[in-house]
Parts: sequence; C-alpha cells; structure tokens
Amino acid sequence: MPYPSNPSPDASYIRSARRGKHKIFIGMAPGVGKTYKMLEEAHRLKNEGIDVVIGVLETHGRKETAEKARGLEVVSKKNIVVQNVVLEEMDTDSIIARSPQLVLVDELAHTNVPGSQREKRYQDVEIILAAGIDVYSTVNIQHLESLNDLVARITGIIVRERIPDRLLDVADQVVVIDVTPETLEERLREGKIYAPDKIQQSLENFFQRRNLIALRELALREVADTVEDEANSSPSSGQSCSIHERVLVCISTYPNSVQLLRRGARIANYMNARLYAIFVAIPETFLTREESLHIETCSKLCQEFGGEFLKVSSHNVAQEIANAATDLHVTQIVIGESQQPKWRRFFKGSFTQRLMELIRYQKIDLHIIATEN
Repeated sequence: MPYPSNPSPDASYIRSARRGKHKIFIGMAPGVGKTYKMLEEAHRLKNEGIDVVIGVLETHGRKETAEKARGLEVVSKKNIVVQNVVLEEMDTDSIIARSPQLVLVDELAHTNVPGSQREKRYQDVEIILAAGIDVYSTVNIQHLESLNDLVARITGIIVRERIPDRLLDVADQVVVIDVTPETLEERLREGKIYAPDKIQQSLENFFQRRNLIALRELALREVADTVEDEANSSPSSGQSCSIHERVLVCISTYPNSVQLLRRGARIANYMNARLYAIFVAIPETFLTREESLHIETCSKLCQEFGGEFLKVSSHNVAQEIANAATDLHVTQIVIGESQQPKWRRFFKGSFTQRLMELIRYQKIDLHIIATEN
C-alpha cells in the first residue's frame, strides 16, 4: 500500500478528499499471528516516515504481541458506562481528530458495548476510511457471514460475531496469515494463545485437528477467490485469471457422454475443482425422446457430482463452448473423440480442431477422451 513519505502541511485535507485504503489480515483461527504481522508492518512503515497509530489492540495477554506494539502511538479508548460499570471501546472520533495516515484496528468482527455510537467495530472502520484514513485490520475466517453455517457444521460452534462478505470484496488488500495446524497446536500447548486453564478445553473443541484443517482450507480459498475476482474484474486486465481449477465437460446426444461426465468428475475431484457440463442444442433440430432422456440423465448426474449443468442453443457448437469456458474461467475442457464421418471432417475440419483454435490463447487444457461407442 503506497504512502506519501513527506506529507505536506495540508496533507490531512488531501487525505479527507479520498477514501482511505483498507488492508485486512485474515487467518483460520486465533493465534496464527495476524495481529503480530500487522504490528510488524506498522513498525516498518513508521520507520519509513509514515504516521501510524493504534486505534485498538487486543493482546489477550500474549507477551510477544504486547512487546511488538511498543514504540507505536496508541489513541486512548473511550469510556462507556454500562449499568454502573465502566467499559472501554475504540474512540473513533479521537482517531479522526488525530488524523494519522494509518490506524491499526484489531478484531474487525468485534461487537461494541451497549451505548456505543455504532453496533459493530467494522462500522467504525468504515467511518474512519470515509475520513480518508488508511486502516489495517484483523479477522478470522469463521467470522465471515456467508461461512457461518458451514463453520457451525465443521466445528459445532455457532459464531455470534460476524462481518458482511462485502468488507473483503471492497478491501484494497486481503492477506492470509497461514500456519500449519501442527504449528498452531504447538503454540496453544505452549500457552501462547490462551491461558493454561483453557488449553485442554480448546484442544478438545475448536482447536481439534480436523477443525483446523477445514478452517485453513476455507481461509486459503476465500483469499484466492477474492484475488481471482479482483483480477477478472480489472478493466486493465486483458486476460482472465484462474487461481482455482474449473472443469467443463462437453455433452452431446451420444451415449458416451455419461462416460465423459464421470471422467470429468474424477478430474475435478482430483484437482479439487469446480465442475461444469454443457450441452449445446442446435436450433430447429428436434431431439428424439431417447435423446432428451439422455440429456436429462446427464444433467441429473452432473448435479449428483456437485456440478452445474448448462444447456444453451447455438448453430456454432465450438464457439458456444469456447464462450462458456471464457465466462466461467474454465481451466480444463473434457470432450470425446469426434463422432463425425471422415468426409465431413475433411471438408469442414474436425470439431476438436475448431475448438482448439478458439481456446488457443486462453491457457485451457483440452482432454480428448477415447470412449466406447
């Protein structure tokens, strides 16, 4: 994230004329090192002359994290009285009045105490960004709204504090802080994440190995999706970007399409890829009852494999498949051997040749599968 090295006297006015930039550090679970990495980058920027402050920092008693925060200016929290108890929250107004170039905001999904001006911490962050101040923040993958049900099924725990997916979509940068489940378990046992009396309970519940593996996969995939969507929506990009593998199986009225679909599903499963199947119907060509049942069978089979079945109409089958491959950011296309008579292939060229020509510059692998008639 670029910053001006020597801000002019009216730099605060210039910053307020634009929206601040937001960088989110995301991880699979507490203890992966999101806050530590955020503080590490903050020190580097401070050494480069950037005006950095801490808006809110949750160390949870972790000595290494508290140690890393030394030397960074902290904006004092606001006191809020709730039922005769004084509680503290991030002071958004004071941060905006201080007008730093960058503010660090830990635990983006935090729910503010009753009586706060806004319900959620991420709403405070949006106010700060609107004031032209850049923000570094942290969050765990289980706090993402769209993953709430999935995380509950994986861990058996319903996460109450959540953030909307759009925060990741509009963020200027999303960085995954990744460690292996083994490393995280080791940190937990060493008392680097929770107090000693909570370690065993955590290992038996949220920090079970299978939970950590699944959450890690979710975090890595979410960031990959964000990067891919950004690249594909960029007006300056002349090509599509495909981080995930995607398999497209080309279905026809020939019975061997079922074999192709099964082979495509195996390839998709092996690559951990999304599966699509496409049938291009030629206008004015009516399918027999047997052919219609065959296409319906392929559609149901595709859905059983967890894929998406597409049925389109066009006189140019190869072009329609190439268009679908482009729109879906497909990386693998599966087709069967040409069933055309040799004389037709001689005069018109084979379907395979036409398709290869159309996808030549798209970095798509073409699988030509020999099937039984």
